[in-house]
Amino acid sequence: MSAFALSSLTSLATAFALAAGPVAPVTVAATVETPVVYDDEAGGSADADDPAVWVDPENPGRSIVIGTLKEAGLDVYGLNGRRLQHIAAPQAPHEDAKAGRFNNVDIVYGFDLDGESTDLALVSDRGRDRVRAFAIDPAAVAAGKPPLKDVTAPDVAPVFAADEAGVDDQRTSYGLSAFTDDDDAYAVVSQREETRLRLLQLEDRDGLVGYETEDTLDLPSTFTLPDGTDWVPCADPGENPQVEGMAVDQEEHVLYAAQETVGLWRIELDDEEFEDPELIDRVREYGTPWTYDTAEEECVLDTENDPGFGGDHLSADAEGVTVYHAEDGEGYVLASSQGDDTFAVYERDGDNDYLGSFSVGDGTVDGVQHSDGSTVVNVPLGRNFPKGMLITHDGEATPADGDREGTNFKFTRWDAIADAFPEPLTVDTDSFDPRDTN
Repeated sequence: MSAFALSSLTSLATAFALAAGPVAPVTVAATVETPVVYDDEAGGSADADDPAVWVDPENPGRSIVIGTLKEAGLDVYGLNGRRLQHIAAPQAPHEDAKAGRFNNVDIVYGFDLDGESTDLALVSDRGRDRVRAFAIDPAAVAAGKPPLKDVTAPDVAPVFAADEAGVDDQRTSYGLSAFTDDDDAYAVVSQREETRLRLLQLEDRDGLVGYETEDTLDLPSTFTLPDGTDWVPCADPGENPQVEGMAVDQEEHVLYAAQETVGLWRIELDDEEFEDPELIDRVREYGTPWTYDTAEEECVLDTENDPGFGGDHLSADAEGVTVYHAEDGEGYVLASSQGDDTFAVYERDGDNDYLGSFSVGDGTVDGVQHSDGSTVVNVPLGRNFPKGMLITHDGEATPADGDREGTNFKFTRWDAIADAFPEPLTVDTDSFDPRDTN
């Protein structure tokens, strides 16, 4: 090979590497963590999953974090990680029914409830197949009192199940993301063990929060590979590839949805309808053949016969998704690559090009593994987070307490993440206000 040809190939390889982002994920450290919870009888079956941040309009340093704990309900934390309030999940309505199980949470600002502008925390109740609404009281936050109050209308119907008997099959509400459009508020909810997404519009029902279905979208469950063969993602018998992690670009009204064993979807929301979905990245395991091990009750990937159709940036499961808003459509889409304990970063505008990945390693507090939910805030949140923050679920909180499985949430400065990249990410605290998205 000539020196010119070798030089050309080297230049092309260098250009490709720069376009694809850092070869290895950069590492950052969280500075705050919430109390560890335990998924056992002594711990009340608490299993941390998904966080949301409510930004205090008078004092952003007094903002609160709301985290789901599945069977154990919700916890509310200050920015120092201390617990401010605990809310139990609803009890089962009768002996044979399922109890409440809180999966994902998001914030709606300024909902008109009984004539008052009210901020809401919306929660997907996987156990009862509902969306629960909790009013956030700024005065209670300022006074250091429990700030959340359940304002869910008692007549809300199951989101997916046809009737109450269907709720107990647990093909129920799973992931959730909320957004506003002018004076209207919406939630996108995914269905457990199915590919279905449902768009709900919130409504005031005599001072309580209800909802009505606006649209439904079924993502694919079977995929045609580049070699012409059909592939079904790895799953337990009778299950379809579900979505949990979701986030809506609040300015552009674009939904980003992580189909766990498939990849990351981009879906426009136009006139309160789902537009055609676009798969912008695939998990590494995409297209890999598999078999089901009945003894271990799990599917086994045949990695030796991987045809190489997967992506390079996400390892199944693709999980928590969040959007960092910056000026003129710039910013980032972040997705949890649970299989390798990293977070992939994509451009928010254009074709959502991949920029690189990062992990949250050990520092003042322990690092993050097996992360489910996450949320990012661009605005200053007090002296400890003056340029915004990222909150991530940690599926393996340490140090361990014997054999108990502990989980919690980690808080990381956004500027620490941005500055860790070879070409630093944008830090923009001024051009987007999460409290004013219209």
